[in-house]
Amino acid sequence: MLRHEFQPGRLIVGVFLTASGIAYAGDAGGLWQTEWFAVIPAMVAGLVLAAVTASLTRAIRRRRRTTARPGGTP
Repeated sequence: MLRHEFQPGRLIVGVFLTASGIAYAGDAGGLWQTEWFAVIPAMVAGLVLAAVTASLTRAIRRRRRTTARPGGTP
């Protein structure tokens, strides 16, 4: 398997999508009652958090790439 860069923004989106899926699966299974609009604020917060994390990760990686040039000159 080829190695790839770790992308924390995608991890955060995956966690929030999994949590909303579990909430609706529990409602479908009769374990608890979930209103249809209850997951929307959590999903919006997850998407915003993922966007901020992805932007921060990109900025950090870009800065490391420019400062770690061969020859030691930034």
